[in-house]
Amino acid sequence: MKNLNCAGTIVDLSTPRVMGILNVTPDSFSDGGQYGSLDAALAHAENMIRQGASFIDIGGESTRPGAAAVSLDEETRRVIPVIEALRKRDIPAVISIDTSKPGLMQRAVEAGAGLINDVCALTEAGAVELVSQLQVPVCLMHMQGQPRTMQQEPYYNNVVSDVYQFLAARVDSCVQAGIAKERLLIDPGFGFGKTVEHNLSLLKHLSDFNHMGLPLLVGLSRKSMMATILDKTVDNRLAGSIAAACFALMNGAAIIRAHDVDETMDAIKMYTAMTNAD
Repeated sequence: MKNLNCAGTIVDLSTPRVMGILNVTPDSFSDGGQYGSLDAALAHAENMIRQGASFIDIGGESTRPGAAAVSLDEETRRVIPVIEALRKRDIPAVISIDTSKPGLMQRAVEAGAGLINDVCALTEAGAVELVSQLQVPVCLMHMQGQPRTMQQEPYYNNVVSDVYQFLAARVDSCVQAGIAKERLLIDPGFGFGKTVEHNLSLLKHLSDFNHMGLPLLVGLSRKSMMATILDKTVDNRLAGSIAAACFALMNGAAIIRAHDVDETMDAIKMYTAMTNAD
């Protein structure tokens, strides 16, 4: 699948793209509280677009391990004004809504979002049925358990095959509900109910997920696995994030979800130049 139709905006995925992260939360693991005001959120979004982001992924509820749940009203209050303001500015990027709540998915698409990024893979009640009517793409991510408890001794028979089978089943459920396969993306969910060893195994075998024939979104930016491997604080994981992104690109990732858009774009440009060389 080379083109993704995001509510009328066509994104060419024959070249890897960057999804810039915009958390309008007080408690996200990396940048919580930095972009809580509308002005700060808009300035950061526009800066990431200048740096080359094709998607701006807006999240109003932290999904870090142990994060507190947020009500629909509060999550809506945080994200809808940002989406509406970016839409009014006619930004040259697709607005993505990072949520698992069907009610917010609908509000966000009505406000101008062109993609849904759901860490629960549309398993919430009514989510599949709603998205089948919204006519925008959706990214289905794997997560074992819930954010509050997902890192409490996660277990798999085989992490690669277990995650693959889960995503394949969710794809089938979506297609049966009337969601065209051309509107689906998949994400193995690095760090969501997985140990460092699980994450490394998924990354090593990432190319297996290409067999589904769907765009592969990968989010490894600043993840806690780097704290274990590199002994680096969250603000000092750029090199590790770029290394992981490059490995993901080599194994078929179509979209890299990143905090550091400028540096990730440089990595993609170098990767593209090398792969296109004679």
